[in-house]
Amino acid sequence: MTSAADSSNSSSSLPENATPSGTAARAPAAATPQEVLWIHRWTPGLLSLRVTRDSRFRFTPGHYARLGLPDSSGPAVFRPLSITSAPAEAHLEFFCTLVTGGAFSSLLDRCRVGDPVQVEKASYGFLTLDALAPGHDLWLIASGSGLGPYLSILRDPEVWSAFARIVVVHSVRRAAELAYAEELEHLAQQRSATTAAARLHYLPVVTREPGVTALSQRIPALLADGSLATATGLSIDPEHSRVMVCGNPEMSRELRALLSERGFRTTRRGVLGQMAFEKYW
Repeated sequence: MTSAADSSNSSSSLPENATPSGTAARAPAAATPQEVLWIHRWTPGLLSLRVTRDSRFRFTPGHYARLGLPDSSGPAVFRPLSITSAPAEAHLEFFCTLVTGGAFSSLLDRCRVGDPVQVEKASYGFLTLDALAPGHDLWLIASGSGLGPYLSILRDPEVWSAFARIVVVHSVRRAAELAYAEELEHLAQQRSATTAAARLHYLPVVTREPGVTALSQRIPALLADGSLATATGLSIDPEHSRVMVCGNPEMSRELRALLSERGFRTTRRGVLGQMAFEKYW
C-alpha cells in the first residue's frame, strides 16, 4: 500500500521506501498479467482502482497483494496494496494514497483504464478474522487508506455471522478523504433493519475541519477518554471486544499501549488474542 506519512492521520499504506513484515529484501514472486478496469479518484492524492483477476488467485479478507506497474526505464515497480474487494468478486480492488515523488505512486497516478499491470500470485497479511479469538464486538479502527482491508472483510459474508456488533472507526484529516463513506453508511442502515446478523456502527472522524463530524480528536484520545464507547454504547474490553488496527505507526503504537493496559493481547504461540495490527513499518 502506498501512502504519505502524516503524523496524525496518515494511512496504513506503505511508504515508498518501506515494506511490510515478511516481504523485505526479496524480488517479486511470479506474477500474472492483468489490466486496469476502473479508477476512482476521491481526492488528487487518494484513489481506488480495480484490475482483472486471475481465476487461480486466492486471498483471505484483510490480505494485501503486490501490484506491479510497468516502468519504461526498467523493471516493473511492485508495491503491496490492501485488497478491498470480496474474495468472491471477479476483480481485485485496491485503495491507495499517492506519495509525492514516489516511484510507484508516480506510475499509479498516470494509470488509465485498459493499462497493463501485474499481480503477484501470492497474497499476504496479518489482519484477518482468524487472527482473533471469537468475540461479541469487532472494532475495525483505521486512519486514511488503512480502511482498505476492512472493506474486504465487510464485503465478505463470514464477518456478519461471527460477531453481534461491528464498529468501523475511520479517521482522516479532511472530509473529502472519507472514502467509501456512502457505502458504509448504507451498510449501517441496512444492518440496523435486520436482527438476523451483526449490526454496524460507522464512526467517521475528521480531525482538521472542526464540526464536520461528531468526533474530531485523534483515535487514541477518543479511546482514552471514553468517546468511542459513548458514541456506540459499547464497552471496549478484552472479554467482549476484538480490535483490529490499520493506520499510521504513531496511532498504532499508542493504541497498542492503551489496549494492552486494558488487558488486550495479540495472538502468540498459537493462543488467539483480542487485538491485531497490520505490520507495515
